[in-house]
Amino acid sequence: MLRWSITFFVVALIAAILGFGGIAGAAVGIAKIFFYVFVVLFVVSLIMGKKPKT
Repeated sequence: MLRWSITFFVVALIAAILGFGGIAGAAVGIAKIFFYVFVVLFVVSLIMGKKPKT
């Protein structure tokens, strides 16, 4: 997920440099969604991942 987020961010930067504002905005929006999904899944995996043995 984080790799996809970074990929779309790089695409957005390149599109912004070349002057494609609409494509850059869309790529940034997709990158934000992927980043937030990554953060949520990461936190869930931290909480659910390791449980102490009793």
